[in-house]
Amino acid sequence: MIKFSFFNKLTVFVVLLFGVLNALPNVLPEQAFVNWPSYLPTKKLNLGLDLQGGSHLVLEVQLSDVVKRAYENAEEEVRLSFREQKINYRRLRAASGNVTLEVFKPEQHAKAKETIRQELQGTSVRVQGNMFQLTFTETRLKEISQRAMAQTLEILRSRVDEFGVSEPIIQRQGESRIIIELPGIDDVGRAKSIIGRTAQLTFHIVDRNGNINRPGVGRTVMYEQNIDPISGAVNQIPYVLHSRPQLTGELLSNASTGFDQQTNEAAVYLRFDGRGTRKFAKITTEHVGDQMAIVLDGVVYSAPVLREPILGGTAQVTGNFTPQTAEDLATVLRAGALPAKVAIVEERTVGPSLGQDSIKAGEIAITVGFIGVLCIMALFYFGFGMAANTALLFNVILIMGTMTAMGFTLTLPGIAGILLTIGMAVDANVLIFERIREESANRKSVQSALDAGFKSAFGTILDANITTLIAAVVLFAMGSGPIKGFALTLSVGIVASMFTAIMVTRMLLILWVNVAKPQKLKV
Repeated sequence: MIKFSFFNKLTVFVVLLFGVLNALPNVLPEQAFVNWPSYLPTKKLNLGLDLQGGSHLVLEVQLSDVVKRAYENAEEEVRLSFREQKINYRRLRAASGNVTLEVFKPEQHAKAKETIRQELQGTSVRVQGNMFQLTFTETRLKEISQRAMAQTLEILRSRVDEFGVSEPIIQRQGESRIIIELPGIDDVGRAKSIIGRTAQLTFHIVDRNGNINRPGVGRTVMYEQNIDPISGAVNQIPYVLHSRPQLTGELLSNASTGFDQQTNEAAVYLRFDGRGTRKFAKITTEHVGDQMAIVLDGVVYSAPVLREPILGGTAQVTGNFTPQTAEDLATVLRAGALPAKVAIVEERTVGPSLGQDSIKAGEIAITVGFIGVLCIMALFYFGFGMAANTALLFNVILIMGTMTAMGFTLTLPGIAGILLTIGMAVDANVLIFERIREESANRKSVQSALDAGFKSAFGTILDANITTLIAAVVLFAMGSGPIKGFALTLSVGIVASMFTAIMVTRMLLILWVNVAKPQKLKV
């Protein structure tokens, strides 16, 4: 009698039970889950954008804005450092590509250059007469861009997570572009408004004596858009504001929605962190009686008068919100402001009907391929072929169960990976059966032929699958989008086919030999 150890039988049973239980929810109707035991898996396989529909967006990050802001920060650093070092200067201004100023005392030139070198690392200084020109080095510019892209990716991931998208794809493309895939999204317009919104929140003191036509140095004009509830006309209310904000949204700890108690309008409630609370209390104490404009992306949402100091670290934003738009604003504020504006340069929407067509085409391809393989194996290898076909069925179930349990996403290229895996699983069985046929032809006993066939074919199967697995891992690590989907299912399929070919097929053949007790193997 040929033995198959109890431990091996238990391993096969546990692995196959795992695959069946996790794959089962994908084929059961929804009503079956009403009385479904809570301890059994209920999660279904995630479908990619090409299968369930959704939106594909390519965003361009305006890195020039980041560089410009970096030069503005450098201007402020120079101002503070020169004031501290008592260096006399004038005409200090930041442009998009440099910071210029005049140090009109020649005896202070050396001290000015040394101060800039210490305070602004990664900056080169060019002196012509009394004029100083500061520019960032290429290395510094690259660091600024890389940091901005990393921050943008992180914030976009937070926004998409808040939006509730299942298995989104967010990845960088090239120097300044980001690809976002949102499977299953119905309201694409809302998703775009949440994802692409800069959400730069700032608080400015209103200059009530300012001139709208000539605001002057250190002042800027921004507008509040007031919508008439009857006519729907948009009235723009101008405000002269201090250009430099007194407070920014970087110090927010949370944002939530509710309704204004006096007007019953939807509102967004802001809460600052410890540092923001102290700073907000100081500002509101110093400017009691003044108006403070709450500005989002250059638009004034409200400009309330500070009647008394606000010490609790909270603020309220109102301004023609619906409950949905208020919640969307709170979402982007919680995720944080983007370091630069983003523009949608490419958009593709895949409808659910197209996705269903892809699913049907994939199902047909897998079914036809599977049935074709079953027929060929049964025709060429008879009873051995039926054992291989049973193992092949478990192979597909194990792939689907593993992908479902691990939360992987199935894409159209992933279906191609499953088809390729089916072929590889059969290939392993063919190698085993041919070796058994050779050993049986050499007049070996049933037990010897079976053992020799599996042992001699094992090395070849292992080499072939490991090399393919290495290629799949490289594709997954270096590829993107469809390539990752193909590599993922191929990797899972390789491991599953190795297990079913070596363990399941062997167990079935040993059971058959022990029950039927054939005198000679007919392969």
